[in-house]
Amino acid sequence: MKFRTLALSAALAAMGSNAAFAQTEIQWWHSMTGGLNDWVVDIANNFNASQKDYKIVPTYKGTYDESMTASIAAFRAGNAPHILQVYEVGTATMMAAKGAVVPVGKVMADAGHKFDPKAYIPAVVGYYTAPSGEMLSYPFNSSTTVLNYNKDLFKKAGLDPNKPPSTWPELVSAAAKLKASGVSCPFTTSWQGWTQLESFSTWHNTLFATQNNGFGGTSARLAFNSPLHVRHIENLANMAKQGLFHYRGRGNKGDAPFYSGECAMATASSSTYASIKKNAKFDFGIAPLPYYPDVQGAPQNTIIGGASLWVMAGKKPAEYKGVAAFFQYLTNPEVQAASHQRTGYLPITLASFEMTEKAGFYKQNPGTDTAVNQMIRKTTDKSRGVRLGNFNQIRAIMDEELELVWAGKKTAKEALDAAVKRGNEQLERFQKANK
Repeated sequence: MKFRTLALSAALAAMGSNAAFAQTEIQWWHSMTGGLNDWVVDIANNFNASQKDYKIVPTYKGTYDESMTASIAAFRAGNAPHILQVYEVGTATMMAAKGAVVPVGKVMADAGHKFDPKAYIPAVVGYYTAPSGEMLSYPFNSSTTVLNYNKDLFKKAGLDPNKPPSTWPELVSAAAKLKASGVSCPFTTSWQGWTQLESFSTWHNTLFATQNNGFGGTSARLAFNSPLHVRHIENLANMAKQGLFHYRGRGNKGDAPFYSGECAMATASSSTYASIKKNAKFDFGIAPLPYYPDVQGAPQNTIIGGASLWVMAGKKPAEYKGVAAFFQYLTNPEVQAASHQRTGYLPITLASFEMTEKAGFYKQNPGTDTAVNQMIRKTTDKSRGVRLGNFNQIRAIMDEELELVWAGKKTAKEALDAAVKRGNEQLERFQKANK
């Protein structure tokens, strides 16, 4: 009997010990692949090792589109993740998903963590903040548009490798010299709608859409068929006819021909830095986006790309405390600086930018501060970003219409007018559904 009592006491003690160290699991769905998946796993492991109360479990759930679709189905079934990574295009859709998400500002405040907007890069935090000042989602992998260029091919063409083109006329001239030197693809682009229409607009302090690019409400309508936009797309069409601009496909399809050394210049995401450094067998440079020098207010600032982390509704208070602890960890300047230097994504806080600068990273890796410098400027109502409903469908429409221009089947004005008309139909649909 005495033995049984001792055994029972030992079992209860063991159960108590396990309960004391039981961790609250936080499910995190993401869309990072390759080296960026490794980065996400490392972040989760490092956070888990830093404390004993919570365990972040990162799970790859496909592309951004696939992940959003899966999360909606999971939410309806009552088994959504705690944290969902959503690309910036889905921001307005997530904002409209009433009852499905909890604002990050509330999650942080309820857990006793302070949120100071002034600590963040304005163009980054502003994009994910409501007019009331409440933070809606947590900026995670924020990128912006840059101009990558091949210094070796510049030298071969007689161009100064340390003086990349800063204006569009200069880029056309450089492309002509590159072609004359034997380069088959002088210039290409990835994410054409984002780089050549969205960022192009804010960089020139010109509206992409009314209602301050959608920040003013769901009654916003597209405005990227202005004379300036038409002029730019006409110029690119002329470059395409002359063999100076080569369109390689939607999304990030323009990245690979730059990595391989085939294309000499490419407008792309700043997050290409890690891949270029890993894959390129040539000396490369990173420069700001070109602009038109005769446009008043240019250059202003580029806009955000990448994704943010949204907190799904219907979870336990203890789990939300875990989410808040994880976001607080991500805000740590050391964590932010390390992620920025590893990936090419923006540091979301000014402290992490300053830490990277003081460490000499930008001097050792020239051009890596380009993305940050394009974003830390004070934004205007025209340059804060673009936040529209059904934005993914609108981007697909822009792709379709621009492809007709590159193929010589439509003029720039015809294509942009059509894209605006078709895109506005998507905005009207979204407005009616979210009254």
